[in-house]
Amino acid sequence: MTANKTLRHYRVVLLLFIAGLIVSGVTAFPLLWELRLLCDWLGLGGAPSPEGYSGLNYWILTVRWGLEQMYADHPWIAYGTDWLAFAHLVLAVFFIGPLLDPVRNVWVLKAGLIACVLVLPLALVCGPLRGIPFAWRLIDCSFGIFGALPLWYCLVLTRRLEAVVNSPA
Repeated sequence: MTANKTLRHYRVVLLLFIAGLIVSGVTAFPLLWELRLLCDWLGLGGAPSPEGYSGLNYWILTVRWGLEQMYADHPWIAYGTDWLAFAHLVLAVFFIGPLLDPVRNVWVLKAGLIACVLVLPLALVCGPLRGIPFAWRLIDCSFGIFGALPLWYCLVLTRRLEAVVNSPA
């Protein structure tokens, strides 16, 4: 693969990763609206509580009910998820450096990979402490795994680009 083609592949993959961070960030702002929309799509919109439901429907209704109660009684707690959303957007900004200069900014890819790996113990340790169902914790873990894949591929491509940059002309 030529250096230009390698760089093009690298940038497409990294742009998809950046887009994922942005989408994750933006969708963390309107949580209650999204949960209500999901409940409507699943035919659960009229359910006043999770009682009488099981499995995924029970969990979705439990989260919706919890958000409704929190927004009604303690709306300031949502400020924490606003910061979570903002953090995703800030992280996306950090990947602009590797997008522009992969070899010099390879450390950002490595830091991103470390963060992706750390998603797993966070989900598996903190999830049970917060009462998160095991299946949902596995979904959370998948974000770390699926985030690591494009970063790892970009790291491989960066090594190829570095070899071209460091090769004698």
